[in-house]
Amino acid sequence: MSISSVNKNFKLPKRKVADAKEISKGILKGDIVQLSRAITLMESKLPQHRTIAHQILDTCLPHSGKSIRIGITGVPGVGKSTFIEAMGNYLTSIGKKLAVLAIDPSSQKQGGSILGDKTRMETLVNNPNVYIRPSPSKGALGGVAQQTRASILLCEAAGFDVVFVETVGVGQSETAVHSMVDFFLLLMLAGAGDELQGIKRGIMEMADAIVITKSDGDNVLNAKKAVRKYKNALHLFPPNTNGWVPDVVQCSSVSNEGIEEVWNIIDRFERHTKAKGFFEKNRNEQSKYWMYEKINEELKRRFYENEEVKKQLPELEEKVIQGELSPYTVAHLLLKKS
Repeated sequence: MSISSVNKNFKLPKRKVADAKEISKGILKGDIVQLSRAITLMESKLPQHRTIAHQILDTCLPHSGKSIRIGITGVPGVGKSTFIEAMGNYLTSIGKKLAVLAIDPSSQKQGGSILGDKTRMETLVNNPNVYIRPSPSKGALGGVAQQTRASILLCEAAGFDVVFVETVGVGQSETAVHSMVDFFLLLMLAGAGDELQGIKRGIMEMADAIVITKSDGDNVLNAKKAVRKYKNALHLFPPNTNGWVPDVVQCSSVSNEGIEEVWNIIDRFERHTKAKGFFEKNRNEQSKYWMYEKINEELKRRFYENEEVKKQLPELEEKVIQGELSPYTVAHLLLKKS
């Protein structure tokens, strides 16, 4: 084709600007495409995208709050994705709509992310009553936690009555997830040496239930022993203020043994905490916590985006390295400029 035959007046169509009202309307109708758009805007670092995302969130907020929010964690290899798929299939079979929000590990050096949850949950991906959204952490847990908290509210507004938040494993992310869910589920393996070895006390104390996974075949007896060990270990911890006693059960996600029992525990927990007034109290405390977290995040962002700070930071940093100024003095000087 010759150059002369090219239409010089042709212009690519302008990309449609995201409209907060249109997206909000779609979410409230259960439109998954619009829900995904909203979450993508929430994850964006562009100020204009954040503004639109906050408008959407404010519109959807009155329609949220009607789900049970469940945090799911466990050491790598415990079978979180397999468990979620088995539990998801059970929940949809009893008429529930499930949203799965997965905080995936990201490379600290390269920034890559293992967004593999959709490939590991083959049947759930094709289930019209399930929505799966992996979110790469990019090494910045605070920001991802904020986005996940907002994503929960958007999923609820879209009509999902059960929300799973899957974490990267036993570590720092568990504390963040615990502060945004109603029920915290810890998955553990049996037959991997001393089950209590290396388990942080804090993680155990956060758990509302412990599930020993892969309880099938030759591992059933080991799972039963692990259940007893964990039940004994839980007695060493102080009782929960809400009066709930964490349970320990075994299950097999392959044969679906124990899946219904796990859901029954969650259902009992919800009824127990709502009857005692702790369910709403916990959510109110979480909302307050995330408000202050957002304030801290915004203060930090505005500080580093300040032109005076950006201009003087490299020079002052070098003075700290050379021992000419203390970190405390530099911090004080820069904060006065922001």
